Amino acid sequence: MSDDTRICLGAIAGAFGVHGDVRLKSFTATPEDIAAYGPLEAEDGARRFEIALTGQTAKGALIARLSDVTTKEQADALRGVRLYAERSRLPALPEDEFYHADLIGLEVFDTGGAALGRVKAVLNHGAGDLLEVHGPGLKSTVLLPFTREAVPTVDLAAGRIVTDPPEGLF
Repeated sequence: MSDDTRICLGAIAGAFGVHGDVRLKSFTATPEDIAAYGPLEAEDGARRFEIALTGQTAKGALIARLSDVTTKEQADALRGVRLYAERSRLPALPEDEFYHADLIGLEVFDTGGAALGRVKAVLNHGAGDLLEVHGPGLKSTVLLPFTREAVPTVDLAAGRIVTDPPEGLF
């Protein structure tokens, strides 16, 4: 199955307790929505899981029960497994919102049209999204704030982003 037909909605962070519950990292805008998209499948497509949220940890991570996972050992074995849903089951987004999967791989240009690199990843460490940009002319990875000021244009059809980066970033 092609990855452009699926979107990663979360990842299993490890076991929680001894009865097969897991800690779940949700990549959805509202974390609890991860359970609303029906069964999610592992990246390789070999396993599908119904998700029932059972609570939250003190640090805010979701706790979930997955179908067919009943022991701590089974839950531990799933640590790091990424969970995907068919793109067709996800809602259409407003014009100024994007799925992270759609941004990865886009070419990045400055406002003068000079190529700067490509988006390798979309990161969020709590203060907003950052685009991880790699390119042959860059000495190291550049973390570009994904704000309207720094990224005025996202053209998915053309596969490009136009940036007006903060001074000295590139």
